[in-house]
Amino acid sequence: MDKFGKSQSVARVEDTRLLTGQGRFVDDIAPDGALHAYVFRSSVAHAEITSLDVSGATALDGVHAVITADDLTAAGLDTAMAYTSAPMRDGSKAPRPKRPILAEGRVRFVGEAIAVVIADTIDIAKDAAELIEFDYDDLRVHMDLTPGGNPVHAECPDNRAFDYGLGDEEATTAALTNAARVVRLEVGDNRIIVNSMEPRGCFAEWQDGRMHLSFGGQGVWGMKDELARVMHLDKDTIRVTNPDVGGGFGMKGMAYPEYFVAAFAAKKLGRPVRWMSDRTEAMLSDNAGRDLVTMVEMGFDNANRITGYRLHTFSNLGAYNSQFAQMIQSFLFSRVFTGVYNIPAAYMRCEGIYTNSTQVDAYRGAGRPEAIYLIERVMDRAARELDVDPQALRRLNFIKPDQFPYDTIPNETYDVGDFERVLNRAEQEADIAGFAARRVSSENKGKLRGLGLCYYIESILGAPDEDVKVAFTDDGGAIIYVGTQSNGQGHETVFAQFLADQTGIPADLIEVVQGDSDQIARGGGTGGSRSVTVQTNVTLEAVSAMVTGFSGFLAEQAGADPEDVSFDDERFRISGSNVSPTMLEVAQMAREAGRQDLLTWQATAKLPGRSFPNGAHFCEVEIDPETGETSVEKYTVVDDFGNLINPMLAEGQVHGGVAQGLGQALSEHVVYDEDGQLLTATFMDYAMPRADNLPMIRFATEAVPSTTNPMGMKGCGEAGTVGAMAAVANAVQDALWARGIKQADMPFTPHRVWEMLRDADNRADGNRTD
Repeated sequence: MDKFGKSQSVARVEDTRLLTGQGRFVDDIAPDGALHAYVFRSSVAHAEITSLDVSGATALDGVHAVITADDLTAAGLDTAMAYTSAPMRDGSKAPRPKRPILAEGRVRFVGEAIAVVIADTIDIAKDAAELIEFDYDDLRVHMDLTPGGNPVHAECPDNRAFDYGLGDEEATTAALTNAARVVRLEVGDNRIIVNSMEPRGCFAEWQDGRMHLSFGGQGVWGMKDELARVMHLDKDTIRVTNPDVGGGFGMKGMAYPEYFVAAFAAKKLGRPVRWMSDRTEAMLSDNAGRDLVTMVEMGFDNANRITGYRLHTFSNLGAYNSQFAQMIQSFLFSRVFTGVYNIPAAYMRCEGIYTNSTQVDAYRGAGRPEAIYLIERVMDRAARELDVDPQALRRLNFIKPDQFPYDTIPNETYDVGDFERVLNRAEQEADIAGFAARRVSSENKGKLRGLGLCYYIESILGAPDEDVKVAFTDDGGAIIYVGTQSNGQGHETVFAQFLADQTGIPADLIEVVQGDSDQIARGGGTGGSRSVTVQTNVTLEAVSAMVTGFSGFLAEQAGADPEDVSFDDERFRISGSNVSPTMLEVAQMAREAGRQDLLTWQATAKLPGRSFPNGAHFCEVEIDPETGETSVEKYTVVDDFGNLINPMLAEGQVHGGVAQGLGQALSEHVVYDEDGQLLTATFMDYAMPRADNLPMIRFATEAVPSTTNPMGMKGCGEAGTVGAMAAVANAVQDALWARGIKQADMPFTPHRVWEMLRDADNRADGNRTD
């Protein structure tokens, strides 16, 4: 890195630790002697609790407490979990049913936490849970993703949680009415379970009159605020930490009931308390992702230009509102619902529906993959119905380079873009010219081959402001304290590399500290692909202050004018002098001069606007019509991420995102029965993608630097998922279209694809006249 300059592909420094079993995950570092928590969960989806007797469990030797909702209420806790409500399209306020930390009077989904056993060992805690007597009266279960049915909450008699709208409904209706052609289709977006490699877990302890909660999460300050609110504690008495985190993907970005109960139990018992989920427990209780159905309509004029676009979505919230759930398919979805196209009139409506199932919240992309999936599916369908080339239809309707900055219907301002240039590069990388020959080769083997395109755009979300602290150490290095939180993205490498690029401090002498509310005043955590853009922006502010401060100090030492001191990202230089110390050398001079004020630098900065990564995904699939098995044979991504710090890390993020998109498209699917029982609660039943499901992914970048941050960067953490689902779905649809299958929806499991082909053949046989 030092030899070859900035923005180089540097291997991740944390991998040595993580791949050799030296990681510090929450279950590895729980205090010695910590008591174990085990959660007693509901076995039914909807019922009134008629009796909850925990006396037998409490009496078991080795059990220290069995905590119920009554205990939390008696202790004066605020037992309502926080969430954000979506704005209603009629201007009214959405109803706000309570989500209790532990079930209060009623259970509403299988897996809901009812009581928590605290014991010496996990085995004792599990044995004690078997002694809890839970009696209930069954209630009718609502699982349909439509308004109506038996109310999950009294406040919402039709099970409608919110009704959100955005755009000009009247103009859109007129545009569709007057369109030369309207393309319509209903699109489902199947529910998934996140299944991070490390399940959720935490421990809580009291140290010197202060609460310390450590949990596997995506930031510490939101959890700190919620602990203070729920337990009525002064924030200064709370420390929250995130150690190494084995995957988050949005699911670990919010508070969960177990964290509050562990903190309460630790205070009540005066002992540390630890909790770790097992895999089936995670499948039952982790926030799920996606799960929506949308009617899509797009109008075109006689020249195939889009005239109007309308969506009506039903979004499954599960039994309760999770922390960000209502905003995912409303506000966050809306940021990019018109995609990369010049659409004169558009309107979206989303109705959130309560069902007796696990909560649904953020999953990699959080609203943006759902939005792009819809518009790219309907663009693909339109190309078929209008009998035009899919790439040509997109090019015709792209926002053109001379239209930027471009104000979208959702009131976003796309600052820059050259979508046609990126698409041209993607066609070359994917060898689209050779596809026809590859299709013939597949047909000669009795296989169906399809080509699918998705052109995505993503709005980088999350708090635009961030904090940083840089401290020079006595041993001649530096520590950078960051407000974001790695879940596996490589922050230890990328933030050290960026600081090294800007200051000349060797990266191996820079330590990155994250996930500790005592170490830095505030931070936005990780979510919405925000980390690199916001953290580098504020780091530049800190570096600027350091350069100014050290330049003044050097001028004093040399008896020079501060304006004669300059810094070239590696060394300070004084005009008329051959003195050229490095930043570390100047820090050592300051230390020797007793200038402690020059050894720690803090900054807060806010981005002036969002960035908008975008790109083209080409997917080629091959389908065996005898078995329905779908294999991804070729996958190509060309992204516009603006300027990159570490291209290799960006490529790794894209690979991971594509894998998750392919997983949802090909195999992952949550299934409940009519009684609300989860039928996919183990890896025997829930099909995660495997290595042999994934092709080699060809990746390239075509940078159009952003103007909304000084580095010209665009976030990349979620982009792979945003583009992958529609690329795969459109490829499968392409392969099946000639067989008379006009609607193909995820997941494309062998059985579902085989059934589609069988039904199409039966229809064809029924239409024969011979």
